[in-house]
Amino acid sequence: MTCSTTAPLGWRAWLIAAALLAPAAAAADATGGSCPPVATLPGAQQMNAAMEGATNRGFLWRVRRDGHSSYLYGTLHVARFEWMFPGASVLSALQAVDTVALELDLLDPDVQSQLQRGMRASSDPLPPALAQRLQERARQECLPEQSLAGADPELQIDLLTALAGRRDGLDPAYGIDAYLAGWAHAARKSVVSLETPELQLQTLHMGSPAETANYVQSALLELESGTTRRALLRLAQVWADSDLPTLDDYASWCDCLRTDSDRADMKRLLDDRNPGLARAIESLHAGGHQVFAAVGSLHMIGAGGLPALLARRGFSVEQLQP
Repeated sequence: MTCSTTAPLGWRAWLIAAALLAPAAAAADATGGSCPPVATLPGAQQMNAAMEGATNRGFLWRVRRDGHSSYLYGTLHVARFEWMFPGASVLSALQAVDTVALELDLLDPDVQSQLQRGMRASSDPLPPALAQRLQERARQECLPEQSLAGADPELQIDLLTALAGRRDGLDPAYGIDAYLAGWAHAARKSVVSLETPELQLQTLHMGSPAETANYVQSALLELESGTTRRALLRLAQVWADSDLPTLDDYASWCDCLRTDSDRADMKRLLDDRNPGLARAIESLHAGGHQVFAAVGSLHMIGAGGLPALLARRGFSVEQLQP
């Protein structure tokens, strides 16, 4: 299994949804019995019930320096509807801050525009047989043809990977980051992006046509075998249970670091980005802001994770109980 079914299940899935491909997928004709369910807009009664029943999920830390506190929150970019709503501890942290910092603020029109422009096809086309397999997989997922049109092959397979959990109720439309963006804007918090669309898009593309074809083929094999779905389910349950020891041990069970290419992908997607994320959070905090910084949970683990990086920058770091 390659990294395409683990780290990117979080970050890549969220970025594809941010580029408005997932909403296009939600418009698919789901009348066929084999089609997965599509995300729907909940009614007021369903929303109220979900908010009343919300419990703490994910991973929350308080970080303190310069006489005031901020928070780190590990999110899940592909989630279930009822998981979107913050429990008491997470909500209390949100209410205590003046700034909510996300990888990208998906409700910022400029961010959306930059993402859409940047995700237009620029890579060489796939070999015909592989392109046909990709289209067949899209048909099996009941995606409208236009949802993949004009996108690079890497992005097409990432969309299919992002939607692999829909039959289990896991959908990018219910991603935690998107909900937090909406909550923060409605609460009139300052909402900032910790990264730029350009920086994130740079990590999506392979270095050559051969690498692109290999990436797509590997990801298709994992989708076809059910490996992607199983991996997504386990990672989602770890997040829902706030099971930090299992998350910390991710490398031992993800089955995603077998090759040099796998390890390079993981480094590029997580370790190489974490110092920049830490610097951006530190800068906001040093400017006097109380920050709720919400990023994908895999950015939180290990010696190169955000809690460890901020501790090395002089913050006291305290994990809060769910």
